Amino acid sequence: MGSNYSKMTSRQYYRSASFDYVRGLLNYSLSCCVNAVLQSFSATTELLDILNKWHPSDGTDERNVPWQLRNALEFMRDKSHPAPHEDFLKCLYHQAIRPFTQHDADEIFHLILNLSQEQMSDAAVAQEIRSLYEIKVETQVVCSKCKFIHRAPSSLFSLPLAICEGENTLEGCINSFLQLQKLRDSEKFNCERCDEKQPSTHEVKLVSLPPILCVHLKRFRNNGFTRKLFNKVTFPETFSNDIFAAGQSENADGLKADECYSLYAVVVHIGPAMFGHYTAFIRPNQDRWYYADDSCVQPVLIIILYAVFRDTAYLLLYRKKSLNSSG
Repeated sequence: MGSNYSKMTSRQYYRSASFDYVRGLLNYSLSCCVNAVLQSFSATTELLDILNKWHPSDGTDERNVPWQLRNALEFMRDKSHPAPHEDFLKCLYHQAIRPFTQHDADEIFHLILNLSQEQMSDAAVAQEIRSLYEIKVETQVVCSKCKFIHRAPSSLFSLPLAICEGENTLEGCINSFLQLQKLRDSEKFNCERCDEKQPSTHEVKLVSLPPILCVHLKRFRNNGFTRKLFNKVTFPETFSNDIFAAGQSENADGLKADECYSLYAVVVHIGPAMFGHYTAFIRPNQDRWYYADDSCVQPVLIIILYAVFRDTAYLLLYRKKSLNSSG
């Protein structure tokens, strides 16, 4: 995964000479996927705030993911540190992923969050990490004969949205995800009340949404071989909770009308399915965006993201905020 996929001219990139605390990350053993996800975590200041609540009493462990994640996020704020994420990568290579291998950003995103919870010695902090990203949903299967509703609660760290051939919008992808579907005859559901398989409908309902909402645009298809869809997806910088109104469960915690979501990070996959490169757009503060391509970090106008990368955007990170707040 070389970095030459995503080179732009400095005229397109530059808006300011100041990079604040945004750090580039060297590409070790084809680590661009982890690098891009780490940039999104670094822009999620709430995550480091939570990790800093943890005070392990049993010393440090070089293979402990939350410990090394906290170190990496801290070191990324220190321009003098020569290799902010090298130990974190070694930690992942020891127990979870293979070096010199292409990985999927959504899988890496889930892997890091899951291991951070599992290896966290403080249960309260582990729960805070989970609550920061957890999307609670309820699958409802309705028997077409007796109308009994079978409910199955579950949770996700990212909202998996399929995209289709042609133009897509974020709202359209969300509506498709929440759309009522009639199960085919070959997929008849075993109704507990009828005690036999019956024609049914299937629907996903939202129970609650987190402070940080990760949207996974599912560009990869596998029909015997993996291919990638390069279709454009239009997504807004800010959207209101009304976009989810039709998909709320009867058991929903409720989506406040005065809250919305604001975009602050985008992980991009450039190139074909089996050979590509991950980069990230991040907005660590309220007014400036950066483009992080491994060790190269440049200020960038948001228009570049929408003009050039709508057909390669892969993970969208939104932060919940009040409609009355600025930024």
